[in-house]
Amino acid sequence: MFSVAAIVAVSALGFSVAVPAQVFSNHNSNAAVNFDADRIEVQDRADRVVLSGAVRVEQAGLILNAARMTVAYRNSGGIEVDRIDASGGVTILKDGDTATGNTAIYDLNRRIITMVGNVRLTQGTNRLSGGRVVIDLSSGRSIIDGRSVGGEAAGSSNSGGRVSGTFTVPQRKD
Repeated sequence: MFSVAAIVAVSALGFSVAVPAQVFSNHNSNAAVNFDADRIEVQDRADRVVLSGAVRVEQAGLILNAARMTVAYRNSGGIEVDRIDASGGVTILKDGDTATGNTAIYDLNRRIITMVGNVRLTQGTNRLSGGRVVIDLSSGRSIIDGRSVGGEAAGSSNSGGRVSGTFTVPQRKD
């Protein structure tokens, strides 16, 4: 794992940053997926469900909120969710930690969440911002890039495609 000093030094150079906190580690991607939305459209022949309007998905304490989500599934004797694509003010919450961005893809089989556009990770008073984050739910390791795939997202507040952040420093007695 990187030390805070190493992360700050690497982010100042504009490289990808591995987040030190194990924010989303050991998540159970095999748990049931519960959801609610203003509107649900089942597209059975395409093996997907389109949810829209204040969508909320919850799985084992991980909460995913967005304006719209598409859930891809397999029907092999029962419904098995493979992937969730979310767009429109995406927020992921778990144990008081937060990740936000414009869009997200949750690959349940690989246990990876990729968020793109105006990405922000917050853990207490610590925060990191960038263009894209890849969160490995098995290890809890998150890697943040300064730029979104294909360049900076429209309306991004992250100028120059760099990763920026703030880390709390423990108060020491002089």
